[in-house]
Amino acid sequence: MTQSLWWYVALVVLVGFERVAELAVSLRNAKWSFARGGVEFGKGHYPVMVVLHTGLLAGCVVEAIVSGRSFDPALGWTMLAVVVAMQALRWWCISVLGHQWNTRVIVVPGLGRVTGGPYRFLRHPNYVAVVGEGIALPLVHSAWITALVFTILNIPLLTVRIRTEETALRTVLTR
Repeated sequence: MTQSLWWYVALVVLVGFERVAELAVSLRNAKWSFARGGVEFGKGHYPVMVVLHTGLLAGCVVEAIVSGRSFDPALGWTMLAVVVAMQALRWWCISVLGHQWNTRVIVVPGLGRVTGGPYRFLRHPNYVAVVGEGIALPLVHSAWITALVFTILNIPLLTVRIRTEETALRTVLTR
């Protein structure tokens, strides 16, 4: 493996560790939410989301190794900047939502919708981060097939996810 490929694999592993950190925050927040009467919606699509996001990380590494494509500095460094920006956006969302942030759709009655931080500008900024990262992370090392497949598969999943969140918020917040 080339040096750039080693660095890329290390980057994908770091993103994987970041996902584990997200899951730890999510579990803590789920316990907090359920203790306050939180209601979960959309359990059916959650396993699909886990598989797709795990597949993104695996696809990045496998395609970069199997394809033998070399690192394109103009594309790679630009996409790395996008990946870093998407991580910053994701953690901004997590920090603004606080205990209300979760990888699952859990809504606590009476808390209301968060409208600060990035939510002032976008209704679902976390999904901007997901889409941006799903395109950029593979392209750091020219894994364009992974970027394309993830993006195509993510469209219906995000459609279901956003509809689920909107329904959950309408249902629980209007009780």
